[in-house]
Amino acid sequence: MTEQSSPPRVHFDPAEMEPAAFYRVLNSVVVPRPIAWVCSRSAGGVYNLAPHSFYTVACVDPPVVQFTSVGRKDSLRNVEETGEFTVSLTPESLFEHVNATGTDFPRDQSEAEHTGVRLEPSEKIDTMRVAESPVSVECTLHATLRLGDSTVVFGRVVNIAVHSDAVRDGRPRIEHLQPLARLGGNEWSTIGEIKEIRRIPYRSWEDDPGIGERLRGE
Repeated sequence: MTEQSSPPRVHFDPAEMEPAAFYRVLNSVVVPRPIAWVCSRSAGGVYNLAPHSFYTVACVDPPVVQFTSVGRKDSLRNVEETGEFTVSLTPESLFEHVNATGTDFPRDQSEAEHTGVRLEPSEKIDTMRVAESPVSVECTLHATLRLGDSTVVFGRVVNIAVHSDAVRDGRPRIEHLQPLARLGGNEWSTIGEIKEIRRIPYRSWEDDPGIGERLRGE
Protein backbone atom coordinates (compact mmCIF):
# COMPACT_ATOMS: atom_id res chain seq x y z
CA MET A 1 0.00 0.00 0.00
CA THR A 2 1.33 3.41 -0.92
CA GLU A 3 2.22 5.38 2.19
CA GLN A 4 0.15 8.50 2.61
CA SER A 5 0.42 11.20 5.23
CA SER A 6 -2.47 11.32 7.68
CA PRO A 7 -4.00 14.56 8.97
CA PRO A 8 -2.97 15.65 12.45
CA ARG A 9 -5.19 14.34 15.26
CA VAL A 10 -7.11 16.21 17.93
CA HIS A 11 -6.86 14.42 21.30
CA PHE A 12 -9.65 14.26 23.90
CA ASP A 13 -8.41 13.13 27.31
CA PRO A 14 -11.18 12.20 29.79
CA ALA A 15 -8.83 13.01 32.65
CA GLU A 16 -8.65 16.61 31.45
CA MET A 17 -12.31 17.15 30.50
CA GLU A 18 -15.60 17.51 32.30
CA PRO A 19 -17.60 14.24 32.12
CA ALA A 20 -20.45 15.86 30.17
CA ALA A 21 -18.04 17.25 27.57
CA PHE A 22 -16.28 13.90 27.12
CA TYR A 23 -19.67 12.16 26.93
CA ARG A 24 -20.54 14.30 23.90
CA VAL A 25 -17.28 13.30 22.21
CA LEU A 26 -17.80 9.62 23.02
CA ASN A 27 -21.33 9.70 21.59
CA SER A 28 -19.96 11.26 18.40
CA VAL A 29 -17.43 8.50 17.73
CA VAL A 30 -19.30 5.36 18.81
CA VAL A 31 -21.65 5.53 15.83
CA PRO A 32 -24.09 4.50 14.57
CA ARG A 33 -25.75 3.07 17.67
CA PRO A 34 -28.90 0.92 17.57
CA ILE A 35 -31.71 2.13 19.79
CA ALA A 36 -33.45 0.06 22.43
CA TRP A 37 -37.01 1.37 22.72
CA VAL A 38 -37.51 -0.01 26.21
CA CYS A 39 -41.00 -0.52 27.54
CA SER A 40 -41.16 -1.27 31.25
CA ARG A 41 -43.84 -1.33 33.92
CA SER A 42 -43.64 0.03 37.44
CA ALA A 43 -44.85 -1.94 40.43
CA GLY A 44 -47.85 0.39 40.40
CA GLY A 45 -48.72 -0.53 36.81
CA VAL A 46 -47.54 2.62 35.01
CA TYR A 47 -45.87 1.95 31.65
CA ASN A 48 -42.65 3.73 30.74
CA LEU A 49 -41.39 3.91 27.15
CA ALA A 50 -37.92 5.33 26.56
CA PRO A 51 -35.18 5.16 23.91
CA HIS A 52 -31.73 4.01 25.05
CA SER A 53 -28.92 4.22 22.52
CA PHE A 54 -26.37 2.18 24.47
CA TYR A 55 -27.77 -1.17 23.31
CA THR A 56 -26.40 -4.41 21.90
CA VAL A 57 -26.36 -8.22 22.08
CA ALA A 58 -24.51 -9.44 25.17
CA CYS A 59 -24.64 -13.23 24.73
CA VAL A 60 -25.83 -15.78 22.19
CA ASP A 61 -26.39 -18.88 24.34
CA PRO A 62 -28.32 -18.09 26.43
CA PRO A 63 -29.67 -15.19 24.35
CA VAL A 64 -29.11 -11.96 26.29
CA VAL A 65 -29.37 -8.33 25.21
CA GLN A 66 -28.19 -5.32 27.15
CA PHE A 67 -28.96 -1.64 27.44
CA THR A 68 -27.39 0.99 29.65
CA SER A 69 -29.24 3.40 31.88
CA VAL A 70 -27.12 6.53 32.25
CA GLY A 71 -28.16 7.52 35.75
CA ARG A 72 -31.14 5.88 37.46
CA LYS A 73 -33.77 6.27 34.78
CA ASP A 74 -37.36 5.06 35.10
CA SER A 75 -36.59 2.11 32.83
CA LEU A 76 -34.01 0.82 35.31
CA ARG A 77 -36.23 1.31 38.35
CA ASN A 78 -39.15 -0.45 36.69
CA VAL A 79 -37.09 -3.41 35.53
CA GLU A 80 -35.70 -3.82 39.03
CA GLU A 81 -39.26 -3.79 40.42
CA THR A 82 -40.94 -6.15 37.94
CA GLY A 83 -38.05 -8.19 36.51
CA GLU A 84 -39.00 -7.82 32.84
CA PHE A 85 -39.08 -5.45 29.88
CA THR A 86 -39.45 -5.32 26.11
CA VAL A 87 -37.14 -3.78 23.53
CA SER A 88 -38.92 -2.62 20.38
CA LEU A 89 -37.06 -1.69 17.22
CA THR A 90 -37.29 2.02 16.38
CA PRO A 91 -38.54 2.25 12.77
CA GLU A 92 -37.96 5.30 10.62
CA SER A 93 -41.73 5.79 10.29
CA LEU A 94 -41.96 6.56 14.04
CA PHE A 95 -39.00 8.95 14.17
CA GLU A 96 -40.82 11.80 15.91
CA HIS A 97 -42.54 9.44 18.34
CA VAL A 98 -39.26 7.79 19.34
CA ASN A 99 -37.70 11.18 19.98
CA ALA A 100 -40.72 12.40 21.96
CA THR A 101 -40.61 9.41 24.31
CA GLY A 102 -37.19 10.65 25.40
CA THR A 103 -38.93 13.52 27.23
CA ASP A 104 -38.40 13.44 30.99
CA PHE A 105 -42.06 12.96 31.94
CA PRO A 106 -42.78 12.36 35.65
CA ARG A 107 -42.59 8.71 36.65
CA ASP A 108 -46.34 8.45 37.25
CA GLN A 109 -47.09 9.39 33.64
CA SER A 110 -46.87 7.18 30.55
CA GLU A 111 -44.79 8.37 27.58
CA ALA A 112 -46.84 6.12 25.30
CA GLU A 113 -50.07 7.87 26.27
CA HIS A 114 -48.57 11.34 25.88
CA THR A 115 -47.13 10.59 22.43
CA GLY A 116 -49.88 8.41 21.00
CA VAL A 117 -47.72 5.29 20.71
CA ARG A 118 -49.96 2.24 20.77
CA LEU A 119 -48.89 -0.61 23.03
CA GLU A 120 -50.02 -4.23 22.82
CA PRO A 121 -49.64 -7.30 25.06
CA SER A 122 -46.48 -9.37 24.73
CA GLU A 123 -46.48 -13.09 24.11
CA LYS A 124 -44.53 -14.43 27.11
CA ILE A 125 -44.24 -11.62 29.65
CA ASP A 126 -46.68 -9.18 31.24
CA THR A 127 -44.98 -6.00 29.99
CA MET A 128 -46.37 -4.42 26.82
CA ARG A 129 -44.55 -3.86 23.52
CA VAL A 130 -44.90 -1.22 20.78
CA ALA A 131 -47.62 -2.39 18.40
CA GLU A 132 -46.37 -0.49 15.33
CA SER A 133 -42.75 -1.58 15.75
CA PRO A 134 -41.87 -4.43 13.36
CA VAL A 135 -39.76 -6.18 16.01
CA SER A 136 -40.12 -6.58 19.75
CA VAL A 137 -37.72 -8.48 21.99
CA GLU A 138 -39.34 -9.80 25.17
CA CYS A 139 -36.95 -10.07 28.11
CA THR A 140 -36.77 -11.12 31.72
CA LEU A 141 -34.13 -9.52 33.91
CA HIS A 142 -30.91 -11.55 33.88
CA ALA A 143 -28.65 -9.19 35.86
CA THR A 144 -27.59 -5.59 36.32
CA LEU A 145 -24.06 -4.21 36.54
CA ARG A 146 -23.29 -0.83 38.07
CA LEU A 147 -20.47 1.06 36.34
CA GLY A 148 -19.79 4.54 37.73
CA ASP A 149 -22.82 6.72 37.03
CA SER A 150 -24.48 4.09 34.82
CA THR A 151 -26.10 0.67 35.11
CA VAL A 152 -25.98 -2.01 32.43
CA VAL A 153 -29.21 -4.02 32.29
CA PHE A 154 -28.95 -7.55 30.91
CA GLY A 155 -32.19 -9.09 29.64
CA ARG A 156 -32.69 -12.80 28.98
CA VAL A 157 -34.55 -13.03 25.67
CA VAL A 158 -37.63 -15.25 25.96
CA ASN A 159 -39.29 -14.31 22.68
CA ILE A 160 -38.79 -12.16 19.59
CA ALA A 161 -42.02 -11.07 17.91
CA VAL A 162 -41.71 -9.86 14.30
CA HIS A 163 -44.38 -8.56 11.92
CA SER A 164 -44.99 -11.30 9.38
CA ASP A 165 -44.40 -9.04 6.38
CA ALA A 166 -40.87 -8.28 7.64
CA VAL A 167 -39.78 -11.94 7.60
CA ARG A 168 -38.30 -13.59 4.51
CA ASP A 169 -36.49 -16.93 4.20
CA GLY A 170 -36.73 -17.53 7.92
CA ARG A 171 -35.32 -14.28 9.28
CA PRO A 172 -36.26 -10.59 9.61
CA ARG A 173 -35.02 -8.52 6.66
CA ILE A 174 -33.43 -5.13 7.10
CA GLU A 175 -35.23 -3.54 4.14
CA HIS A 176 -38.54 -4.13 5.94
CA LEU A 177 -37.32 -3.02 9.36
CA GLN A 178 -35.93 0.41 8.39
CA PRO A 179 -34.35 1.04 11.81
CA LEU A 180 -33.21 4.38 13.12
CA ALA A 181 -29.79 4.79 14.74
CA ARG A 182 -28.28 7.43 16.99
CA LEU A 183 -25.23 9.51 16.15
CA GLY A 184 -23.68 12.44 18.03
CA GLY A 185 -25.53 15.42 19.46
CA ASN A 186 -29.08 15.60 18.10
CA GLU A 187 -28.14 13.60 15.00
CA TRP A 188 -29.89 10.41 13.94
CA SER A 189 -29.45 8.21 10.88
CA THR A 190 -31.27 5.67 8.76
CA ILE A 191 -29.75 2.54 7.24
CA GLY A 192 -28.83 4.21 3.93
CA GLU A 193 -27.11 1.97 1.37
CA ILE A 194 -27.00 -1.72 2.26
CA LYS A 195 -23.71 -3.45 1.48
CA GLU A 196 -23.27 -7.23 1.51
CA ILE A 197 -19.95 -9.08 1.62
CA ARG A 198 -18.97 -12.60 2.63
CA ARG A 199 -16.34 -13.21 5.30
CA ILE A 200 -13.10 -14.58 3.82
CA PRO A 201 -12.06 -17.96 5.27
CA TYR A 202 -8.36 -18.47 5.94
CA ARG A 203 -8.18 -21.24 3.34
CA SER A 204 -9.02 -18.71 0.64
CA TRP A 205 -6.05 -16.60 1.66
CA GLU A 206 -3.80 -19.64 1.28
CA ASP A 207 -5.27 -20.59 -2.10
CA ASP A 208 -5.26 -17.07 -3.53
CA PRO A 209 -2.38 -14.79 -2.44
CA GLY A 210 -3.91 -12.09 -4.60
CA ILE A 211 -6.51 -11.36 -1.93
CA GLY A 212 -3.98 -9.80 0.40
CA GLU A 213 -2.10 -8.15 -2.44
CA ARG A 214 -5.24 -6.34 -3.61
CA LEU A 215 -6.06 -5.19 -0.08
CA ARG A 216 -2.51 -3.95 0.45
CA GLY A 217 -2.59 -2.13 -2.89
CA GLU A 218 0.35 -4.10 -4.31
